[in-house]
Amino acid sequence: MNFPRPFLGLVMLVLGADVFAGTVRWGNVLQQPAAWYASAEGRAVAANMLAYQTAEGGWPTDVDTTQAPSAEFLALQPRQRAATLDDRATTRPLTVFARVVSATGDATLRAAFLRGFDYLLAAQYPNGGWPQYFPLKPGYHSHITYNDGAMIGVMSLLRDAAQGKEPFAFVDADRRARAAAAVARGMECVLRTQVKQDGKLTVWCAQHDENTLAPAGARHFEPPSLSGAESADITRFLMGVENPSPAIIAAIEGAMHWFQSVAIHGLRIDNAPGPDGKNDRHAVADHAAPALWARFYELGTNRPIFIGRDKVIHFDFNAIERERRTGYTYLGTWPEKLLAQDYPRWRARHHLP
Repeated sequence: MNFPRPFLGLVMLVLGADVFAGTVRWGNVLQQPAAWYASAEGRAVAANMLAYQTAEGGWPTDVDTTQAPSAEFLALQPRQRAATLDDRATTRPLTVFARVVSATGDATLRAAFLRGFDYLLAAQYPNGGWPQYFPLKPGYHSHITYNDGAMIGVMSLLRDAAQGKEPFAFVDADRRARAAAAVARGMECVLRTQVKQDGKLTVWCAQHDENTLAPAGARHFEPPSLSGAESADITRFLMGVENPSPAIIAAIEGAMHWFQSVAIHGLRIDNAPGPDGKNDRHAVADHAAPALWARFYELGTNRPIFIGRDKVIHFDFNAIERERRTGYTYLGTWPEKLLAQDYPRWRARHHLP
């Protein structure tokens, strides 16, 4: 629902907020102390976010919804403001709303939260997956999307709500039950999409075909592959299951063994200006460097792959164009904490041999 500017003033009055700008932005809005969500600034940020909620109940991406909508944004066509699950565009505002509602009991935000909650439930495919956009957009946007935390972000929120955890304790029993069922279907989808190689479980692609569940590509530089980034989030989510089934245990063990086997040693990323003085990024040999993992691994071979906008696959990070070297994270430490801390604790908690 894209509100006209006069409505924003009404929202501000309803929420009791007297400012619409502040120091808290998109990147740190969930890192505030509990009291902040009952404060004038917290309620003002929630009012800003409310102004972006679409008619379907979700939120657009690529805009800082903690700030009041600009005239340029309001002038965009509805398709350019489409609701999405990408990069937690919808789950983040919903979590903010839930915290404000829990702190203040605000009825306006409660109603907006429940509309968004119902949107998450409606967006799920019968096979348990979630697309990047809902209503569906053609092309890769309709794939089951783990990329940038889309599906796992939804499942995490629904799981907490289903279990009555704060700040979602106000969610009614019917929605809790529907959320629990959605998470169960989603879990089955996660297990079915885990890629097997030579009969062994590995990890996941950032996207999977919504019909065949096979690994699928997205943008030119995001081919069907095994993901070192998204798979870490998925594995961490699976470790949060209180009483894991043998299938979930096997999925976690397979993923962790794969992470161990594909770690890249003796390499670090060097950020330094190029000959023209502009920012550049290269991979350089460094035997003392901590382990790295690639964003993409070639299906079947597990070789790290790097792709520019020309769709050409390289096995050397330095071979792709500077715009992609500096504009996308192809190498990172995503499973590092999983291997060092979370996995050992998880095995000990479940008394695994």
